[in-house]
Amino acid sequence: MKWKKYRLKTREEAEDIIISALYDCGIEGAQIEDRAPLSEEDKARMFVDIMPDMPADDGIAYLDFYLDPEKEDVGAILAKAEQTLQELRKTCDIGEGTIEESETEDVDWINNWKQYFHQFYVDDILITPSWEEVKEEDRDKVILHIDPGTAFGTGLHETTQLCIRQLKKYIRPGMEVLDAGTGSGILGITAVKLGAGHVFGTDLDECAVPAVEDNKKANQIPSEAFEMIIGNMIDDPATRDRAGYDRYDIVTANILADILVPMTPAIVPAMKKGGIYITSGILEDQAYKVLDACRNAGLEIVEQTQQGEWVSITARKN
Repeated sequence: MKWKKYRLKTREEAEDIIISALYDCGIEGAQIEDRAPLSEEDKARMFVDIMPDMPADDGIAYLDFYLDPEKEDVGAILAKAEQTLQELRKTCDIGEGTIEESETEDVDWINNWKQYFHQFYVDDILITPSWEEVKEEDRDKVILHIDPGTAFGTGLHETTQLCIRQLKKYIRPGMEVLDAGTGSGILGITAVKLGAGHVFGTDLDECAVPAVEDNKKANQIPSEAFEMIIGNMIDDPATRDRAGYDRYDIVTANILADILVPMTPAIVPAMKKGGIYITSGILEDQAYKVLDACRNAGLEIVEQTQQGEWVSITARKN
């Protein structure tokens, strides 16, 4: 079977947001090629005495993805991807953002990458793909069944892990949770698994709806425990009305800093007094923007945590 291969040139810091955007365009999965230095954890996993020589990091990243012209409307998908890239340029530096086309032949490329994604832990929470068995000793853990087809929301990335750890710290049984920018639904599902009474999610892309439904089903989350709508909390009064006011004990928002800045004042009215606002998706050098936005919206900064170059800021409505 012949597939069309596409290579998107971007910047390392934009990899995750672009992969998430590609998924929303109907592109399920992308291979990343960059020269980012290995983390200490990556080095530990290599089990070698001498690290391989790595080329100098130039900040450039390539994202390879594949489309089947016999089964997919390639033109429509690429047009949506190009439009999405143009929108992303307004909020972050994606570098060239160019897409080159070539042709490859692989009868089962869509499954071949499964050998590289295995279950892993975020502290005592196990995140596992559907094709791996849960070991007997892990059956009493909190288990999230998430496949990498949902790209940015697998839990593997630092920003998601930062949010999960903060949810673990602050959530209590029966709490109301708002997940702004739901994506694959991983944070909402985590909240329910940790005891939330109800989760309300919002997202801008309609592709989030089936992604959330698939993951709810995989995790046996009842429909009434986690509902979501398509809508913009920043500038859509109908979305804010639907979400409600003075309602939420916890709000999660794993989005870029430049979106968190205008979103924060729109989120605060939805929070109960004493409510906790958990944010991530913030590059270290952009943290000051979100700190200022929280303070300007009347929130008290409770905690700032970091993993790699990514920051999570947690604030409280007093």
